[in-house]
Amino acid sequence: MTVDNKGEPNRIPRSLARAVALPRSSGLALDWDAFDWRGWLERNLAREVEQRRLFPWLAVCFGLGIILFFQAERPALWAPLGALAVLAAAAVWLRHNLLVLSVCVGLAAVFAGFSAGVNRTRSVAAPVLTRTVIAPVSGFIEAVEDREEGKRILLQLHSLQGVTEAERPLLVRVSIRSGDHLSAGQFIAGTARLLPPPQPAWPGGYDFARDAYYRGIGAVGSFTGAVRQLDPPTSPGWSLWLAARVDEARNTLTQRIAASIGGAAGGVGAALVTGKRGLISEPTNDVLRAAGIYHIVSISGLHMVLAAGTFFWLVRAFLALSLNLALRWPVKKIAAVVAMAGATTYCVFSGSDVATERSLVMTLVMFGAVLVDRPALSIRNLSIAAVIVLAREPEALLGPSFQMSFGAVAAMMTLVPLIQWRRAAGAPTMLIDKALSWGGRSAFGLVTTTLVASLATAPFAAYHFQSLNPYGLIGNALALPLVSLVVMPAAVLGVLAYPFGLDAPIWNVMGLAVEKVLDVSAWVGGFSGSTVVVPALGVGALVLLSAGLLVLTIPASHLRWLALIPAGAGLAFAATPHRYDIYVDRDGAGAAIRNVLGELTLVGRPSGFVVEQWLRADGDGRKADDASLKQAARCDGLGCVVEIREQRAVAFVHEFSAFEEDCRRAAIVITRLDAPSNCRAPVVLDRKALVERGATAIRLTPEAAEIQSVKRGREVQPWSAMAKASVPPAQERPRLARPVPEQDLPEDEISTGEPD
Repeated sequence: MTVDNKGEPNRIPRSLARAVALPRSSGLALDWDAFDWRGWLERNLAREVEQRRLFPWLAVCFGLGIILFFQAERPALWAPLGALAVLAAAAVWLRHNLLVLSVCVGLAAVFAGFSAGVNRTRSVAAPVLTRTVIAPVSGFIEAVEDREEGKRILLQLHSLQGVTEAERPLLVRVSIRSGDHLSAGQFIAGTARLLPPPQPAWPGGYDFARDAYYRGIGAVGSFTGAVRQLDPPTSPGWSLWLAARVDEARNTLTQRIAASIGGAAGGVGAALVTGKRGLISEPTNDVLRAAGIYHIVSISGLHMVLAAGTFFWLVRAFLALSLNLALRWPVKKIAAVVAMAGATTYCVFSGSDVATERSLVMTLVMFGAVLVDRPALSIRNLSIAAVIVLAREPEALLGPSFQMSFGAVAAMMTLVPLIQWRRAAGAPTMLIDKALSWGGRSAFGLVTTTLVASLATAPFAAYHFQSLNPYGLIGNALALPLVSLVVMPAAVLGVLAYPFGLDAPIWNVMGLAVEKVLDVSAWVGGFSGSTVVVPALGVGALVLLSAGLLVLTIPASHLRWLALIPAGAGLAFAATPHRYDIYVDRDGAGAAIRNVLGELTLVGRPSGFVVEQWLRADGDGRKADDASLKQAARCDGLGCVVEIREQRAVAFVHEFSAFEEDCRRAAIVITRLDAPSNCRAPVVLDRKALVERGATAIRLTPEAAEIQSVKRGREVQPWSAMAKASVPPAQERPRLARPVPEQDLPEDEISTGEPD
């Protein structure tokens, strides 16, 4: 009993007596006051500041600015630069307040990334072909790539008949069936069929047109006749001359390596050294993909680190042979300088692709840290490399190469040390014990790094390629030791011996290792379910999973546990994909329609590449030539009809005479013709609509049709509103349109969507 201020006892009201008499809690209830969320957050933020982990978030803010730029429509450069200047001044003025300083610097990084995107887009601006052209062309060959079916040429145009100079692309990519006499630096002329770079096959698919724009390629196509070598009307510039010399040297070495090794291993071995992948057959590519080790033929971080590491180790070991040099000279720093020079040479010689340049920047930053006596591998150095790469090529942020490589490296830096091999008490003394301990640590390290990298890159693989390789851990664990210990050291030694003509035995040794890698790939790829086709990951799921990866890898404190929130939400979205029900080709050549059984049915004549993209986006493992793709369609000479859910039908019209019936009965009409203006179908995608929209995908619900297109974005059309649309008079019917021709775009003239 308690007393009040006057000393009188406090009495409990009768109405509360029963409640007071209730027994106390059993002690299992949570004491929410014990969860000091604010204190926990403050302590962890203080640790982040102490560990200097705020700096890596600048790279994240820089990338966020680039993403915002790609959502903008023709932004001015002065706006983000002005905002950057204001925020930089505010950061200097308010630098004594850590919170305000951090916010100002982060926002400044956002506008810096936005400015980098604007500046890069303006600097590479060049004419892009807007229509199909068959005309005589002439120009300088900048690069030549050997392929199984011929050669593919990067041509710097000098003239294109029928196209004004203001509309003429600077670079075009053309293929030729037989061009053994062609080499980089030559001036050639011939008749070519050129087309605009193709846009995505479906909204959210691989955008070759965007990549081509940033590479300066304004058209793709093929030569239709003989190609003649002519005397150049002008002398090529020094940049073209240098690019031609490097490309010629690369092709010569590629042929040398392929001839020395022979077979499929020859093409793979040449690609590992020179970056020329044209000699690798498609079956070999499929084998490497199924085993999850296709990344070894794309010169990127693995190759750059192994090549630079070989230079570093050789130089350091050679200098350490002299006791005087080892004690008096900075041997480690000298080796780092040589490794940096060797890595730069390797990058130039391998073609300086986006992935290779990105890997070079990472390698230079790593060895630069060695020169200034800082840790070579750290999240801070990785963020510096990311900012440098994105400042040079902001568009790289949208590609799988940047996302997968930086994500894998960040995850390995953070997670591998947490699960590293723990030594037992007492070091082994016997030689056999030391060997077993070393072998165990090496195997454990290889498995853990491969597992962590595979998990970190899985969301990006699902988003860009719609495929996962469950046995990639086995393939990498068996193949990477051969690549690391034999293939890449042999590649470095072979290149060094090549000028002396003593390289053939080295290529033979390298070829034996590559053959074993292919054997391992074939074995792993033969497992049931080695390649799992998954539905395309949505943008929301990718953003959430990427945020989870960032929160997991950047913080040094317990804040990384917060990664469970976005990662869990991302996995939930990924587990329930929202598939499209209809895919329509960008020019109306064909469509894929989900029938009443829930499977896609193919109508029309789209290219095999486009069909493959549709199937992969839907998580359908069938091939483009599978006969079952056309079984559910009812077709005749006038067109096709596919029954869909809710007792509706989709009509694909070939001939104008089919419009009268199809416009009256079908819910959706798709055609390459000009549909009559009085067509009563709720949704009509004809020639004019597809010119405005580009490739289109439709998601159907009982209430509406959600239309997503490459050019116009998302539109929702309720069935009720569409059914009430007014019908124009019949006299406005257009004249008869031409029949549906074959697909305009050759399948061999568009990219396969693999990262460079």
